Amino acid sequence: MGEGLRVRGMRTKLTNMSKKAEIIITVGLDAQQVPETIEWEARDSGMDGPKPTKAIMFNVWDSTEQSLMRIDLWTKEMPVDEMKRFFQQTFASMAETYRRATGQEAGADAIKAFADKFAAISQQN
Repeated sequence: MGEGLRVRGMRTKLTNMSKKAEIIITVGLDAQQVPETIEWEARDSGMDGPKPTKAIMFNVWDSTEQSLMRIDLWTKEMPVDEMKRFFQQTFASMAETYRRATGQEAGADAIKAFADKFAAISQQN
């Protein structure tokens, strides 16, 4: 395995600011900088060490720039069928997150409808 990319410092601050939580993403790269392995760990979650995964989508909102920054990575071993399911479940979870964050049922329902339509289309191919 080539060099690794380590993303550190994603922290969740509690309201009393007495504690910080850390999520660690470690990416093993081949000689062409293509991900071979991806592991993630959330130490305060009760996980027993790093957990392997085949894909991640990490989004950060830059309030100053009013723009999205993102990291999308997947390993060479990620099968297309799993990638399709990964996207469908991501869309469906976005609907629920949007509902909780905004309280806007119509917008959440529209995202969920898209997720359902996407699932049907992606199963055809």
